[in-house]
Amino acid sequence: MSTQRSFIAVIGDEDTVTGLLLAGIGHMDAHQNANFLVVDPKTSPTQIEDSFRSFTSRKDIAILLINQHVADHIRPLVDTYAQAFPALLEVPSKDHPYDPSKDGVMKRVQKLFNE
Repeated sequence: MSTQRSFIAVIGDEDTVTGLLLAGIGHMDAHQNANFLVVDPKTSPTQIEDSFRSFTSRKDIAILLINQHVADHIRPLVDTYAQAFPALLEVPSKDHPYDPSKDGVMKRVQKLFNE
């Protein structure tokens, strides 16, 4: 496994993951570990947590994108994540609009500017 952070990982719904895979972010390492997880109604919060922990502990991932509605399933874990790398970004999905009041990055920015 590479020690450089050169990949983007994604945890999201089928449309989001498919779009990002079509854009070229997909990668499988030598151990057949993918850098993406497709979340559907049958995906348990435990599976999402396991993927989140796996992606945030990998040394080859620079950015972790997660649909905000998926992040809501593991919100305590997402809100306590404080590492610089991989950077954690919550993104909207086609069916779920973005809510800046739930986004940890936006909360920190507001706190920084005392808003």
